[in-house]
Amino acid sequence: MILGLMAPATAAPAQARDSDEPTDAELAELHEAIEESDVEGVAWYTDEAAGEVVVTADSTVTGAERNAVRRAAGDKIGALDLQRMEGEFKLVKRSMPPGAAIYGSGTRCSLGFNARRGNKHYLITAGHCGNDVATWRAGNQKRIGPTVSSRFPGVDYALVRYDTRSLKRPGGYLPGTARVGQKVTRVGSTTGQHSGVVTAVGVTVRYGGGAMVGNLIQTNICAEPGDSGGPLYSGRRALGITSGAAGACPAHGISLYQPIKPVLAAYGVQLYRR
Repeated sequence: MILGLMAPATAAPAQARDSDEPTDAELAELHEAIEESDVEGVAWYTDEAAGEVVVTADSTVTGAERNAVRRAAGDKIGALDLQRMEGEFKLVKRSMPPGAAIYGSGTRCSLGFNARRGNKHYLITAGHCGNDVATWRAGNQKRIGPTVSSRFPGVDYALVRYDTRSLKRPGGYLPGTARVGQKVTRVGSTTGQHSGVVTAVGVTVRYGGGAMVGNLIQTNICAEPGDSGGPLYSGRRALGITSGAAGACPAHGISLYQPIKPVLAAYGVQLYRR
């Protein structure tokens, strides 16, 4: 690129920050206060552009609990955007008889992405699935292999080793990073393929039962029990794996995803690229 001559830059007058606008530190304090409220069934993130913390409360959150969130905000309540939605934030795994997707110990979940490390081959799924299952099988009853590592709560991912070489392991994805407004698609063993957009990143959720997961991707795509662990992608870019959702298909709901890059870094694996 050729750079042309530019006129000398002139200094612009400094603009004072609106005294009513919360500082980054105040937004961080408000975000932490929501976590410390211990209210279950809420997801929240900081919208820096709007200068507020957005909290979505599902239908299990009572009026008293919503008031508890407001009280937790204290003198920063002006920067709180408390929204309510129908449905319940829950982990989207499913207990069922064998025969669908990946399963074990009476649990059905979904395969996320295939990966490898050296000459060993793996699949990535949700950690809340891996916590429950020691050994996985495919829908044709073939053994897949053991859960070699599972991390949940805090984060939500698990690594399963392929012990059966005859199982096909399709790939073709490169790791990517989600951005707000990005068009995305997810696939799950219960509801199949659905598309929508990323509505927030850096989301924290406290599921019913108290399990909390942070730094999630939020979309307006529906998901249902059994879809846990399934892939979220945009084109050939792998973005994340399904953690939980509120709402039901085919209507749009809110679904939450563990970003894929921290999973690859934690396990030292690479996605299949063929």
